[in-house]
Amino acid sequence: MLSPLPIALAAIATLTVVLVSTLKGTGWEPTGDISDEILERRAESLPETDFPEPGNRAIGGGGGGAIPAGGEGGEGALEDGSEASAGPGDIPDDEVEYYEVEFAKQGETIELANNEPILDQGEEAGWDLPYACRQGQCVSCAGRVADGPSEDYLEHDNQQMLEDAELEDGYTLTCVAYPRDSFTLETGEAP
Repeated sequence: MLSPLPIALAAIATLTVVLVSTLKGTGWEPTGDISDEILERRAESLPETDFPEPGNRAIGGGGGGAIPAGGEGGEGALEDGSEASAGPGDIPDDEVEYYEVEFAKQGETIELANNEPILDQGEEAGWDLPYACRQGQCVSCAGRVADGPSEDYLEHDNQQMLEDAELEDGYTLTCVAYPRDSFTLETGEAP
């Protein structure tokens, strides 16, 4: 039979250790708030743009609007006086080419023009494709070219999020990608 004295002594010793540990504490101190430091490092790593951060439109950010044609500096002129290079969206209508693009998840192949972003043309086809900023500054609209490196099949107009290795793996941002060959696209695929 067990004696109650050793059980009582063990319970008292256990309670004493718990009480002393609780009063003494663990010595753990929470780390300081580093959010400002992270934001500063992020700001230093990104190029300056006039575009709002992705998601700002949901809280009333952004604004400014488009510069009207014939505004200060003239059409196509840069601040230093040089002419801006034309992007794929500036291809004249008589020079537009069309390519067969298979949207794998939608199960359809459609002809896409090389003067309009893939995202816009997919939406015109009636598909609800993912997107957020429409400016190449996030990966919400990302997709993957199943046929190889994306730059073999697409021209990116000012995409800022994908690295060279990701482009080699076939990833693209459909909001700033213009077809220049036929290929298969898997929408909603981010690196």
